[in-house]
Amino acid sequence: MSDDSPWLHRTVLLDEAVAALVTQPEGVYVDGTFGRGGHARAILARLAPAGRLYVFDKDPEALAAAAAIVDARLTSLHASFGQMGEQLAARGVAQVQGVLLDLGVSSPQIDNPERGFSFRFDAPLDMRMDTTRGETAADFLARASERDIVEVLREYGEERAAVPIAKALVARRDSGAPVRRTGELAALVARAVKSREPGQDPATRTFQALRIHVNAELEALRQGLTAALALLAPGGRLVVISFHSLEDRIVKRFIAAESRDEPDRRAPFAPSRRMLLTALGRVKPSAAEVAANPRARSALMRVAERTAVSS
Repeated sequence: MSDDSPWLHRTVLLDEAVAALVTQPEGVYVDGTFGRGGHARAILARLAPAGRLYVFDKDPEALAAAAAIVDARLTSLHASFGQMGEQLAARGVAQVQGVLLDLGVSSPQIDNPERGFSFRFDAPLDMRMDTTRGETAADFLARASERDIVEVLREYGEERAAVPIAKALVARRDSGAPVRRTGELAALVARAVKSREPGQDPATRTFQALRIHVNAELEALRQGLTAALALLAPGGRLVVISFHSLEDRIVKRFIAAESRDEPDRRAPFAPSRRMLLTALGRVKPSAAEVAANPRARSALMRVAERTAVSS
């Protein structure tokens, strides 16, 4: 994004992620979340003329930013990274040398009031990353049962006050005034939540839960990890940056499961299923980066390498 944009994005773990990802400059790479192109531009700077970069994003505003990059090595795709396998197969790409997934929501999405991601502004309660399709957060709250709302708040927000929040939402809806704006939701949650961690707004977990649900973020992450593993050539790198424990838990368990030989319990005398990944470690932002960009404080990057499969 240009410097005169009102909503700037500071790319987290920029140098660390690109250094871990790009090991073969003439290879094919995937940036599963283009955002505003911080990682993508740095990847292109490391690629040789024969290299290729495919970037994915669901957000039309992110794709507009990608279209501003004039580079024949770059291809942008309006799709979830969970669809990278089929999208690349349609373009004749069977293997790649690296996949980067920078998870969560970007600063421009949070800071633009009209997107409805933040309780800091009063705006329509949208929360969709892809504004061209799907159900908004307001639409979900207008139709969901109390039980469904409780499940979303508990599963995706780890919200202890899920029941009173859901009851308040349904009661307001039944009164003929369903919640349609971020300010209304934040105020309702503040009244329903009796206590909260110091320094955290009462609505934080509710907004996170609804955003994850509306965008099916954890389902897309599971699909994306599986697709990335299938695409990676031997020696190829998987680099994932997460921003909360729900995401990181999925990434950690996926890498761990694919990093060990495992016997088939249904066929105990058959050879073990070969390990497909080697975990290369995890990286957190430096104190200097966190000081310069407080939103980096919860970031955690995990790196794994695709192993060679012997016959």
